[in-house]
Amino acid sequence: MEHNQVHNASLESGIQLESQVKLLNHMYAEREALSVLEHALNSQFAGDIALVSSFGADSSVLLHMVSQIDPKTPVLFVDTGKLFGETKRYRDELIEQLGLLDVRVITPEPEDLADKDPKGALWASNTDACCHIRKVVPLAKALGGFTAWVSGRKRHQAATRSSLNHFEVEEGRIKVNPLANWAASQVLQYAKENDLPPHPLVAEGYPSIGCMPCTDKVAPGDDPRSGRWRGQNKTECGIHFSSASKGGAAQGI
Repeated sequence: MEHNQVHNASLESGIQLESQVKLLNHMYAEREALSVLEHALNSQFAGDIALVSSFGADSSVLLHMVSQIDPKTPVLFVDTGKLFGETKRYRDELIEQLGLLDVRVITPEPEDLADKDPKGALWASNTDACCHIRKVVPLAKALGGFTAWVSGRKRHQAATRSSLNHFEVEEGRIKVNPLANWAASQVLQYAKENDLPPHPLVAEGYPSIGCMPCTDKVAPGDDPRSGRWRGQNKTECGIHFSSASKGGAAQGI
């Protein structure tokens, strides 16, 4: 009986979130990114929302918007232990330039690494499992205290993101995608207008930047994300799938 009550309560909560998201997407479908973000941070989820940022190639735009609305907004940065040094230096540069006041560095659990990746080479044999213990699980724990989070995903980035909405439900919370309908040219223009520094690896041929072992350069004109997990049937690290509580590799992350 208790199990049924919990299941029913969870089901009812899920239906309520889906209804809320449907209404928000209807209200904000044609609104500007800054308007979507302001509503999320200052009204709909005030005090209960975080921005998740990789401090990657396109990250400066959303970080700048957040800094203009509320620089105290929690920013979650997952340091997998396999990142480019340039990414961490870029993070520090943006934190200082934008005046971000609550950037939280999230790391994998030492016990998980010792148990499942003691040699630090899991990425070479099972990228799904590596992403799961180094990124998905740590972020899921960090998001436990929030009912919503902000993502920088955009429709133009990949076929799997082509129908992305501004608001969606995932793992019992709402995810906000203010830049969902932005083209790559808009990102570049915004960064130029606001004097935002580029990630240093972009000029070297890395338009999409993840962990060092699984990120390659991309030829001009190719899909910007084609350098991620090259040669594998994999397009996402896993944080944008409902996988954290269900086992990473089994969910195709």
